[in-house]
Amino acid sequence: MNDMNVNQLLAQMRGLTQAAQGTPPTQANENGIADFSSMLKSSIDKVNETQKASGALTNAFQRGDPGTDLAEVMVAAQKASISFQAMVQVRNKLVNAYQDIMNMPI
Repeated sequence: MNDMNVNQLLAQMRGLTQAAQGTPPTQANENGIADFSSMLKSSIDKVNETQKASGALTNAFQRGDPGTDLAEVMVAAQKASISFQAMVQVRNKLVNAYQDIMNMPI
């Protein structure tokens, strides 16, 4: 199996995984390889959705909605916190990589 077939197979597996999870598939280029910018945007959107869901649960609990459980609110808040921290680490790595590239001699 050559490198092209492996990349196409991995792209198809990622697409099937996303379809099974109910998330929209990332855009792929003509070779079947997912575009980095679309993957980054979808990751940021997922973090945003997690933050919004956590905020909605927190507000519902503060209002005293009877169907809202404190444990559920705390789990949602932790998920939002962890996803945000992970996104910050990815951003830091991207900035470091950019700075390393810009500091390379020509």
